[in-house]
Amino acid sequence: MIGAVRKIIHLDMDAFYASVEQRDDPSLQGKPVAVGGSPQGRGVVAACSYEARKFGVRSAMPMARALRLCPQLEIVRPDFARYKAVSQQVMAILRSVTPLVEPLSLDEAYLDVTENSLHQPLAMEVAKYLKRRIREETALTASAGVAPNKFLAKIASGWNKPDGLTVIAPERMEAFLQQLPVEALWGVGPVTAKKLRAIGVARLVDVRAADEARLRKAVGSQADWLRRLAQGDDPREVKPDRPWKSISCEDTYPEDLVSLKEMRAEIARLAQRAAASLERKALVARTVTIKVRYANFQTVTRSHTEEPATRDATRLAERALLLLGRTDAGRRSVRLLGVGVHGLGAG
Repeated sequence: MIGAVRKIIHLDMDAFYASVEQRDDPSLQGKPVAVGGSPQGRGVVAACSYEARKFGVRSAMPMARALRLCPQLEIVRPDFARYKAVSQQVMAILRSVTPLVEPLSLDEAYLDVTENSLHQPLAMEVAKYLKRRIREETALTASAGVAPNKFLAKIASGWNKPDGLTVIAPERMEAFLQQLPVEALWGVGPVTAKKLRAIGVARLVDVRAADEARLRKAVGSQADWLRRLAQGDDPREVKPDRPWKSISCEDTYPEDLVSLKEMRAEIARLAQRAAASLERKALVARTVTIKVRYANFQTVTRSHTEEPATRDATRLAERALLLLGRTDAGRRSVRLLGVGVHGLGAG
């Protein structure tokens, strides 16, 4: 850790949408619940309860697949106005202890509690207070991670869900880092993790000793940032009410797509994911962008802007599919597809 030690909390509501539904409908309590679209269409899982996760159901999964994994799944259409109202309750509780609250979505936020209205020197006690108040005022549970920086606090909050509290004190940082896989690093998804493992980097701390040239070849300009995180150093400050500029969803396929029908299905699925993300953040978008990377690595983008801004999943998918028609997809094989939304605003 460089500089003065900060006290950062990452607070994450547990299975937020599904938990609100279970709270408000007692018949759903204890049952596997998925919030999202219809399995008959191209509906996706926006959120699911812990009972559903035991069957392998996950958010952003096609609802039809979720139903195959868990035939007794209770499917509930989302009510984002209700979730937003509960989120505002939670955020008000967080802001009661510090103005330095950075919401990431409706159900999670960072707080810098180095100084706080409770005059409490221990961030762990602040986290306990917040968890207790959230439970008392909303009848919901939250998990919290406490650490000297954002990177570690976010990992800590997911360490012992649900209703967890994990503290990484400065003197415990190194021991904690030693046990993490390379996937724990910010920005390292499955594709990047595979590249890193191919050069012998399987654990987070392996990044420190990795050969510079091989690391840069694997992750490009990310190399310096990943080395810094691997030392447990994350200088980013908590920035209240950070504005969202864009949201992007993309997938690289293990085998090139050759069928236009398959490409269209993937674009629709990615648009659904982007729409679900807009819903979670209570945002609307004016611009839709698609990215197509052909088998020879040539990459093209197409975009379309219209008013009024929307987060309607069907409309966003329709626009993305029209943009796909303005590329060579189907005439050429494709290795990557992406859908992004820009020009964001509250809605």
